Amino acid sequence: MLVSQFLLLSAVLFCIGVYGVLARRNGVMVLMSIELILNAVNINFVVFSVFHDTIAGDVFGLFVIAIAAAEVGVGLAMVLLIYRNKKSIDFTEIDAMKG
Repeated sequence: MLVSQFLLLSAVLFCIGVYGVLARRNGVMVLMSIELILNAVNINFVVFSVFHDTIAGDVFGLFVIAIAAAEVGVGLAMVLLIYRNKKSIDFTEIDAMKG
């Protein structure tokens, strides 16, 4: 397959992820959209790593996977706390962060 096909796939995933972050109100859907964005970046890293015959892109891809795992853990914890306090995970209902 050509590099341009993978870059097109990555661009489509990135655009879907950005649309999901901007248009969705559900906390879990926003987290899934952020994961799509990170996966699009991962595809770019791996494709350019193969294209330039280096291992740097693969290493950065592993770092992105680790960051995505941490983001899911922290993000789901925040969504659960919001649900526990507000009985909803709709982000439009959260107007102020109070301590």
